[in-house]
Amino acid sequence: MTETPVENMSFEQAMQELETVVGKLERGDVALDASISLYERGALLKKRCEDELKRAEEKVAAITLDANGAATGTQPLDAG
Repeated sequence: MTETPVENMSFEQAMQELETVVGKLERGDVALDASISLYERGALLKKRCEDELKRAEEKVAAITLDANGAATGTQPLDAG
């Protein structure tokens, strides 16, 4: 596990650490106090991944295409 604040992690970093946390919790070889801390960290990592995925989906949804099907840029989600 890293000491990097969850809010500063990329999607890939958060997902990798989340997999590590889940693996440790599934093995059950962690003391109760450590398990609680791991679970809390895992919950934060899960939320970070969900937020980053939502942000990426919104960007993809906002891409506009011209008459030839070429991307012309993005527009605000509430436009149109």
